Amino acid sequence: MNNIQIITTDQSKGQYWKQEAAAIRPQEDFIHVVNVYPELQEQTIEGFGGAFTEAAAVSFDSLTDCEKENFVESYFGNTGLRYNLGRMHMNSCDFALGNYTYVEEGDEDLHTFDIAHDRERILPLVKQALAKRGTEDFGLLISPWSPPAYMKTNGEMNHGGKLKEEYYRLWAEYYVHFIRELRAEGLPVRYLTIQNEPEAAQTWDSCIYTAREEGRFAAEYLIPALERAGLGEIQVFIWDHNKENMYDRARESFQVPGCRDGVSGVAMHWYTGDHFDAIRAVKKAFPEKKVFFTEGCVEYSRFADSGEVQKAEMYAHDMLGNLKAGMEAFLDWNLLLDTQGGPNHVGNYCAAPVMCDGKGGIEKRLSYYYIGHFSRHIRAGAKQVMTTCYTDRLETLAFVNPDGERVIVILNKGEEDLPLYLRENGEGISLTAGAHSIKTILLT
Repeated sequence: MNNIQIITTDQSKGQYWKQEAAAIRPQEDFIHVVNVYPELQEQTIEGFGGAFTEAAAVSFDSLTDCEKENFVESYFGNTGLRYNLGRMHMNSCDFALGNYTYVEEGDEDLHTFDIAHDRERILPLVKQALAKRGTEDFGLLISPWSPPAYMKTNGEMNHGGKLKEEYYRLWAEYYVHFIRELRAEGLPVRYLTIQNEPEAAQTWDSCIYTAREEGRFAAEYLIPALERAGLGEIQVFIWDHNKENMYDRARESFQVPGCRDGVSGVAMHWYTGDHFDAIRAVKKAFPEKKVFFTEGCVEYSRFADSGEVQKAEMYAHDMLGNLKAGMEAFLDWNLLLDTQGGPNHVGNYCAAPVMCDGKGGIEKRLSYYYIGHFSRHIRAGAKQVMTTCYTDRLETLAFVNPDGERVIVILNKGEEDLPLYLRENGEGISLTAGAHSIKTILLT
């Protein structure tokens, strides 16, 4: 422990990633201890990122040229969140200007397949992010919200419905076409989820799968199609929905012959509460599988009146809990939204860590800074290590980066300042976790 840096965000004091050095102090406080054990290592982190939705791309286009560069640096540059992952929707989602696909209705062999719609706004934004971060260090995840209407039992992209059995093979080939088109554009697609929220019949783009249907589609159609196309290295994730059912769905999907062998992991959202033990259940039952967080946002339908501190603490609390339970990657929802929380073609508005200010610029919300306490310092290849804490009023997390640097995150959601002595191998530092603040401590 030769060098100690403390980074603090405390809105009440006007501190946003305030950095200061600290010195080792002899232990005098034996009550308020937080222990770090670098030798007790768990999962390996793949990274952090957000979603390149059409809403984000449209909002990005509204910015001035100077603010566009500011936005890209804020998320993907070294002075920003240092994101190395991104999510793209295949076909439209709710955060699009309307329903769209890449084929003409009724196309039975995909001869009309064309991603011209995405080339207009979405792909240019992704390419700017890649230029900032570097293709070698970046990974894209793709997710569909709905197949084209003619492939579905309800004849429309919205309101649920199911993929018709006779279109399983064609829909699997659709993924292949999309991935090939993106890779031809130089975009590093490395992951996919089979279906966004497969248990939700939404008023927007949606499609229902049972657990066994999803497992069968993966094992018998999608994974073989990827392998035939020379895309077998793409990592396939099931579920992509809320945490409370992730173990039940994984258990049932993996009973389908070939599904467990071919699928890389389970994806999850946060909209039904913590359920951190659901992640642990998946990890315990299927230790070879990865767990990715692929979507979360502060919905205006439920949290319109919440303050910026509450929104930021929602992010940090969930990230801490998910990471401690074994999560390997975090992907936020929309990277950027307009002043209304859209655009969204069904009025399903929400907040984002960065919002348009209505004047051609951007506004970084407090959640942006809280996310940065994780994404800026926990690097790809870092391993989670164990901590202990004297009180449940503090939430703690620690990682060891590939170069040996230790990263400790401490969140205080309470109304009182709390003392602590951070200790590793018998030595440490004394500090105070201020009320409604977050700290990252770097030890080298």
